[in-house]
Amino acid sequence: MPRLAANLSMMFNEVPFLDRFAAARQAGFEAVEFLFPYEFPAKELRQRLDDNGLTQALFNLPPGDWAKGERGLASLPGRVEEFRRSVQQALDYAAALDCKLLHCMAGIVPEGVAPVTAASLYAANLAWAGELAKSAGVKLVIEPINHRDMPGYFLHTEAQGAAVVEAIGRDRLALQFDVYHCQITEGDVTKRMEAFMPVIGHIQIADVPARNEPGTGEIGWEFVFRRMDELGYRGWVGCEYRPAGDTVQGLAWRKRFGL
Repeated sequence: MPRLAANLSMMFNEVPFLDRFAAARQAGFEAVEFLFPYEFPAKELRQRLDDNGLTQALFNLPPGDWAKGERGLASLPGRVEEFRRSVQQALDYAAALDCKLLHCMAGIVPEGVAPVTAASLYAANLAWAGELAKSAGVKLVIEPINHRDMPGYFLHTEAQGAAVVEAIGRDRLALQFDVYHCQITEGDVTKRMEAFMPVIGHIQIADVPARNEPGTGEIGWEFVFRRMDELGYRGWVGCEYRPAGDTVQGLAWRKRFGL
């Protein structure tokens, strides 16, 4: 049975962020993930995890200037030193939160940058960051993101992501398989999950097209969840969806799909 982690950036928005840890625990979750922790002291977040008996499953490296549309630094020219500082900052938080997975966002490649330049930078940055993370007992994950939601994002297919993992090494890098992004970009979700399961380190879920909870859109979730089990996936499954209404009321989908 898939082990679900609540995404606190998207769920339980009825209460302030720091109160979402308790809300998630009260709703039956044993793990949480979120986008970015950096506006809060790591000690405060650690306390919220401990107070509620929660595991920190995942969070993202700093993305650059999010307000200006930046979505990661790893493939951007001229940002190597900033990227390296961001990796160290994320690893410091990971140590404090006992988090073993960090998502490294690839970034939206600026206009005029050749694909080969972006690819070279991406590989070099991931190799450096993956080695540093490994020495800290942390693994980096990379996530293909669809171009409808994030036009120009460098990493956008599962095959592309899997090839990068194999190039850098499975001991340093893994694939973050997001069912929502995969369905929009390529479809054939469970066959791609089957093909790339050896390199998948984290799974996230949301329904298509509106990115709401499972059961609100076009995806056959009963089959998807069954295939996760059959394929031997034992990691956390991040609920990275926007509740269509009240978060707690919307959690009825868990019972519907036997979770």
